[in-house]
Amino acid sequence: MPKVSAKRQITIPIDQCQALGIEPGDMVESFVVDGQLTLVKKSVGAAKGILSHVKAQGFMTDEESLQSVMCDRS
Repeated sequence: MPKVSAKRQITIPIDQCQALGIEPGDMVESFVVDGQLTLVKKSVGAAKGILSHVKAQGFMTDEESLQSVMCDRS
């Protein structure tokens, strides 16, 4: 079981990296929702244009928007 280092770093087990296609140097993003940590492998251009039809609404921050989406999934 991985431990958190003094620098707050975690080593992801190799079998999990292989299952997700994570290689050294890859970028990941982390999210905390309802006390659960989720890591997502970032892929360059993966979402390019996917929201091009959506108009931005300036009354909500990115964090508020993310939280509202994550709460809707519960």
